[in-house]
Amino acid sequence: MNFIKNNLANAITLGNLLSGCIGAIHLILDDYHVTAICLILSLVLDFFDGFIARALKANSNLGTQLDSLADMVSFGLLPGLVMFKILEPFGNNLSGFSLPFEIKYFGLLITLFSCLRLAIFNLDEDQKYYFKGLNTPSNTILIFGLYYAFRHEEIFVSLLNNSLLMIALTVFSSWLLISPIKMIAMKFKSMKLEDNYPKIALLVGSILILIFFKTVGIPLVIIYYIFVSLVFQKQLK
Repeated sequence: MNFIKNNLANAITLGNLLSGCIGAIHLILDDYHVTAICLILSLVLDFFDGFIARALKANSNLGTQLDSLADMVSFGLLPGLVMFKILEPFGNNLSGFSLPFEIKYFGLLITLFSCLRLAIFNLDEDQKYYFKGLNTPSNTILIFGLYYAFRHEEIFVSLLNNSLLMIALTVFSSWLLISPIKMIAMKFKSMKLEDNYPKIALLVGSILILIFFKTVGIPLVIIYYIFVSLVFQKQLK
């Protein structure tokens, strides 16, 4: 019984990793619908592994390391591959300028900075009730959300067909991961209403965005998340 209790959260983390691997494979195979399902599953499992570990009081150094390694695939490799797919049609042509290399590989910059962000997070003891920089799951939702809306609804076409804008988004996304900007974390330090205004504003606004914009609202929720976090910077501590 103790074995199950001590390893249940780790098993869920490995499920996150498996889902991320399958999602990455299907993205390469151009089956983005399966990738979307795998991403949703990874997000759910990533939430519940920590929740269950805390509930069962089964937190461990092994679980911490497994969590980061799983996130590196599901929310590090995957968004890098998405940007790789977005940049692939441009070949070595950057908005009219011929380059000596395929610019699609530039998309993997997101993967490199996701790895750096996860390593920094593991060493930073201040990020208990807020994130410093955009967390990797949110960054993945932003990048994949744009790609999914583009492929599924033919939205953001002019944005994703502009190689310079996509390079700029890659750089900006990578910087956000390690930026000093404080971001809202859905962890409650207290149940006082005034201490949770940022979370309430984020939750209500996100629901409304998804109701009104549906698929398009997926990346817009992350943009709204960044905006709300900037507004409440002084309250995040």
